[in-house]
Amino acid sequence: MELDFAPETFWLLPDLGDFGSVNIKTIIFSWVVIAVLILLSALVYTRLKKIPTRLQLLLETIVDGFDNLTRSTLGERGRAYLPYIGSLFLFIWFSNLIGIIPGCEEPTRDVNTTLGLGFCIVIPIAHISGIRVKGWRYLKEFFEPGLVIRGVWLPNIFMCPLNVVGEFGKAISLPFRLFGNIFGGAIIIVVLSQLARYAVLPPFLMFFFGIFVGTIQAFVFAMLALTYTAVAVAE
Repeated sequence: MELDFAPETFWLLPDLGDFGSVNIKTIIFSWVVIAVLILLSALVYTRLKKIPTRLQLLLETIVDGFDNLTRSTLGERGRAYLPYIGSLFLFIWFSNLIGIIPGCEEPTRDVNTTLGLGFCIVIPIAHISGIRVKGWRYLKEFFEPGLVIRGVWLPNIFMCPLNVVGEFGKAISLPFRLFGNIFGGAIIIVVLSQLARYAVLPPFLMFFFGIFVGTIQAFVFAMLALTYTAVAVAE
């Protein structure tokens, strides 16, 4: 049995031609997600009410929940990371949910999207936050555990490459976890659609992977990003 993964089978978008290694569909749907988030934020912000609507209540619940998480993890400085962690969760969440709509592709199904998110978390956010909080002594941690000779601490140059590789491992394992779950769900839907040949099971799986698994993966990704940042700034 051959599985047909041809773009014209699953996507509403026409053939956009060959742009080398650039996935045009990923770019388009990423900007669709960004546009939806901007529109929803502007719509709620310009129409705030004392008695919130359902949309306002949903967004307020998300903001309040992540505000509590960031402050409980990072203390009072956690408020500064609330927009970053909250926006990261919402972008990944909506990117996963968009796959429920027929003809749409999750941007997180593209490994380039998840890798970009991973490297944006570990390198510029976590490490720069560590340097900002601890100063350049933060780099001392890359030489831990150090050598103590006659009561004098000396950097262990042999541990530095291992620690650097470990940080790159974080930047790679985190996005591949997200990519594997989203792409794996898409493969399962395609396989069962070819086997089942009826319209009940595939839509159910689309909602399961889109809503349940997509929400869990977005939350896990945001929490791991918060954890990496908390480890970097911890004294």
